[in-house]
Amino acid sequence: MSLAHRAARLAVCSAVVLVAAACAPEPEKKAADQPATAASCAPGKLATVASGKLTVGTDKPAYAPWFVDDDPAGGKGFESAVAYAVAKRLGYGPDHVAWQTVPFNSSFAPGAKKFDFDINQVSISDARKKAVAFSSGYYDVRQAVVALKSSKAAKAKTVADLKDVKLGAQVGTTSLDFIDDLVKPTQKPAVYQKNDYTKSALKNGQVDAIVVDLPTAFYITGAEVTDAKVVGQFENTAGTPEQFGLVLDKESGLTSCVTGAVDALRKDGTLAALEKKWLSDAVDAPVLK
Repeated sequence: MSLAHRAARLAVCSAVVLVAAACAPEPEKKAADQPATAASCAPGKLATVASGKLTVGTDKPAYAPWFVDDDPAGGKGFESAVAYAVAKRLGYGPDHVAWQTVPFNSSFAPGAKKFDFDINQVSISDARKKAVAFSSGYYDVRQAVVALKSSKAAKAKTVADLKDVKLGAQVGTTSLDFIDDLVKPTQKPAVYQKNDYTKSALKNGQVDAIVVDLPTAFYITGAEVTDAKVVGQFENTAGTPEQFGLVLDKESGLTSCVTGAVDALRKDGTLAALEKKWLSDAVDAPVLK
């Protein structure tokens, strides 16, 4: 075979290889990487944990004003109402929403989830995104300080005024982060597994003050520890607001659909209306600087 013949044959073979490579199927993407489409988010047709149902997680007790009467399925309270509004957007009526008890810290811990999404005042953070996925934010939140009216903490006007008081918060929360990172108290803060324990510690005088989200602070002082007051709220120092988001499995194929539902509820005014209905009294507190 001549050199010219060999060169021609090599060129043809190379072209065949290139065509075959170009036509080879691309590696299949994981469901969580796929962009949302009208077909993939078809109402009531999502690949949910339980076929034909949307499984929603939250902690127990389910606190007001996020839930009413410790009943997530009642549709009353801001987060219960938001959950059902998201479900409706995804094509699931109230009869097709199943609630599951999920401890707060478990909701964003690493590992597979038995819920489609969890709603439980979980703030979106980069650290938590390493273990779970989040929807877009459904509520912009501030952290607040609650103290017994007789406590020295009740007179605080600035963050510096809180440095020498005994503070408490629930473990794993941004409330605790604000104590550690912003207040930096001289005394180690008391840490509790549940908000119920945190409130009991305040009521019994085991701590001078506690840090919780602002709506919860107003509920505590208005209905649970009536001899306490909302001392003030912390200002946003991060540039972007702290937001609560719906928690999903890290590899969930529903994340884009759930985010689309939350975004639609924000755009059409539903989230604002629900906030006004359930949280309207929890907006006015002095800012601690």
